[in-house]
Amino acid sequence: MKKLFVLLLSAIMLVLYFSCEKLEEDPGVLNGDQSPMGEVGVTVSSSSVEIAGVSNFSATVTALEKGVSTYSGQATVTNQLLKNLLSNIPEITINGDQVSSTNVKFKSTTEGIEFLTGPSAGIWVKYGSSVGDTYPIGSTGKVRTVVAKTGVDDYSYGFFLIKVIKVEENPNFLKAGGISKITYIANHKFGLVGIVFTFDDGTSASYPVYMSAQNG
Repeated sequence: MKKLFVLLLSAIMLVLYFSCEKLEEDPGVLNGDQSPMGEVGVTVSSSSVEIAGVSNFSATVTALEKGVSTYSGQATVTNQLLKNLLSNIPEITINGDQVSSTNVKFKSTTEGIEFLTGPSAGIWVKYGSSVGDTYPIGSTGKVRTVVAKTGVDDYSYGFFLIKVIKVEENPNFLKAGGISKITYIANHKFGLVGIVFTFDDGTSASYPVYMSAQNG
């Protein structure tokens, strides 16, 4: 009888422990070890051809301090809706169709990716999230929502088929007229692998993202 009581008590304590752990997890905090993708010298690129008014995109990690990576980048952007969206970020300079930045910051860990610049700062993705999970967007009161997690290798990425997680946000809290949705597509090994902008008229523009480093 005593052994049974001890077993029941132990089981109850384990349930309470893991329940508390889940309750204490802050959806707005990104943990995990430093990702190689955030190291100095890592490059980011997209398609070699123009997509919906965006071309010649490239960026490089120029600094890494206390887990925060600073990116310097540039692109040619003729799409006015996307230029309006990018104008929300003070660290981005727009000169005609030339868009550049020397101080955009991200946190990249083995757990996910967090954007740290401008009013839309917040976690873009946690690889271990489930469909329906949300991440707060700064102090806007808005959230990003996990809308899909395939669990199978069905997303075309270069020469591979990979598993992905998709996270959506509605940018209506920004100067983003004409853009109804932004979708971030990520993979635990390759990091961010794509961004899709959905426009008010129902059309969309999908941009692949390639990093020169990977998670282990």
